[in-house]
Amino acid sequence: MKIEANAYRTHSCGELNISNVGEEVKLSGWVQKVRDLGGMTFIDLRDEFGVTQILVGNENKDIEEKAKTLTTESCIHIEGKVVERSSKNPNMSTGEIEVKASKIEILGKCKNVLPFEVNTEQDVREDLRLEYRFLDLRNEKLHNNILLRSKILKTIRDKMDELDFTEIQTPILANSSPEGARDYLVPSRLNPGEFYALPQAPQQFKQLLMVSGFNKYYQIAPCFRDEDPRADRAPGEFYQLDFEMSFATQEDVFKVIEEVVPYTFEKFTNWKVDKGPFIRIPYKEAMEKYGIDKPDLRNPLIIQDVTECFKDSEFNAFKGKTVKVIVVPNGAKQGRKFFDKMGEFATSNDVGAKGLAWTKIDENGEITGGIAKFITPEIKNILFEKYGVKNEDAMFFIADEFEKAQKIAGLVRIELGKRLDLLEKNVYRFCFIVDFPMYELSDEGTIDFSHNPFSMPQGGLEALNTKDPLDIYAYQYDLVCNGYEMASGAVRNHDPEIMVKAFEIAGYTEEDVKNRFGALYNAFQYGTPPHAGAAPGIDRMVMLIADSQNIREVIAFPKNKRARDLLMRAPSVVSTEQLKDVHIKVDIEK
Repeated sequence: MKIEANAYRTHSCGELNISNVGEEVKLSGWVQKVRDLGGMTFIDLRDEFGVTQILVGNENKDIEEKAKTLTTESCIHIEGKVVERSSKNPNMSTGEIEVKASKIEILGKCKNVLPFEVNTEQDVREDLRLEYRFLDLRNEKLHNNILLRSKILKTIRDKMDELDFTEIQTPILANSSPEGARDYLVPSRLNPGEFYALPQAPQQFKQLLMVSGFNKYYQIAPCFRDEDPRADRAPGEFYQLDFEMSFATQEDVFKVIEEVVPYTFEKFTNWKVDKGPFIRIPYKEAMEKYGIDKPDLRNPLIIQDVTECFKDSEFNAFKGKTVKVIVVPNGAKQGRKFFDKMGEFATSNDVGAKGLAWTKIDENGEITGGIAKFITPEIKNILFEKYGVKNEDAMFFIADEFEKAQKIAGLVRIELGKRLDLLEKNVYRFCFIVDFPMYELSDEGTIDFSHNPFSMPQGGLEALNTKDPLDIYAYQYDLVCNGYEMASGAVRNHDPEIMVKAFEIAGYTEEDVKNRFGALYNAFQYGTPPHAGAAPGIDRMVMLIADSQNIREVIAFPKNKRARDLLMRAPSVVSTEQLKDVHIKVDIEK
């Protein structure tokens, strides 16, 4: 890449080639490697754009001595002439040339001992990498992830602008809202005893923008949720492409996602990318077939219910239980150790199964191994005729209470796909999960919202008044890609009467709605258009495009698994004076 010449650089370290031979140049960057060969010294000089080899001869003793004292990762400036290399390196863009140095200046000296080597494949503890993130970000792969993120954001903005969306920023200091996670609270100095909340999402603000007459809104929005981290979820804060449209239906939202997401993926990957319209899977079907509401469609295995098949079985572990089966084509070829290891996985603490029953069919159609003796001829016929079992297949059975059986079967399906290497390669498979239940039972047995409380119930007020709450679906939807939830959205509840009734079913009074969501409730009295939207996760999108297994690898300054910033040492204790300013006393047992 060409750069604008200045006192430090005439070229980048990835720019020079054979056509520059004979030119006097200036380069600046970091010392990646120093090789002292006695009569001459070679320096690999690196910047964001590449690496150039610097040659230091023995003609100038001052430069030669300075070169020998350089430490790895020091920042230096060199001047010299471009010459053709006698031993060319075809693996480098600058591999045909080198720069014979006439001047070396140390701009920033690096300590002799690094906490870890930069730009190597060595395994470094993550906490050490995060503590020295400024060094870690010099690693080419990680550095390129952050550059990729920047390009993806620009692409998204350009596409949203092309689709006539208006970028609008919403407040960071907001009010507490039931988005499903704990809020981060910010004390108010000017209003003693009162708190702001960092927004879990700009939900209420973007709905208010629709009431305000804006047609299409979007922003790359920071969101803050005090929840436990996972490999695919950053703790504390994350970014999403938040968008909302007036006079829009679920179909309108899907069209925007199907326009923006594949376009962005295709621009930055050579993998196959699903085009719209994406497959649509009702939530109930997703749980039945995949045991999870974010199915990885690259995995060909499905879950089937065989409860009825085993209702008269003599196998005590199946009696009175929901029984699920996963049929694995050609799975009979696996040895006994594979089946035992799958059993260990299923009964691990992370999965929680009481056991994993299995059996297999040999090439002659005989059922062998595992629970073969409980597979009667009648059951065998049903399995072959109704459930697609064939010779040389294997079957894995999960028996438990209905919801637990679904969940365990879903985890077993995922693990089988990994261990048997069944996942389709180099492809992004998208689907929409639709028809989420509006309500669910809480652990205490009360009715609670199962998803976004601001969603429109299917059937409107009539459904709320006449149906069992647990039978009501909402216009809520998720976008799923390769087993990751990539976006959530909904058609919004814009009618104050429906809004109050929906919250009453979940245990809120009309007064609660007015107090907690007063801005929305009040705004809905003044002519609110139907509106809908969604919010694809930026961090997760970049993670998928970069083919990274850890979301922290696509965030410049992430927090660790305990939501700590090891570089800036946050969170931290603050002074008594600072606490007094915001009218707070800390009462913690040491």
